[in-house]
Amino acid sequence: MTLDPLLLDVLACPVDKGPLLWFADEEILYNPRLQKSYAVVDGVPVLLVEEGADVGDGEHDRLTAKAERDGVRSTGPVPG
Repeated sequence: MTLDPLLLDVLACPVDKGPLLWFADEEILYNPRLQKSYAVVDGVPVLLVEEGADVGDGEHDRLTAKAERDGVRSTGPVPG
């Protein structure tokens, strides 16, 4: 599922208010700074602090490598 690009422009982590990585194929938003992931359910991001899942070091390494390899989009305004 895809998220509307306008929505991606305004989404931020509920904890540190920074950008998130959007993994469309896994339907998660990920904050690599805090190692927290947030589910996207039926196209709706669940950005509640208490719903964030802690991500272990191995999964963090996988997601950050995948983000670099695949050019995963970050939330927030697109630089330009």
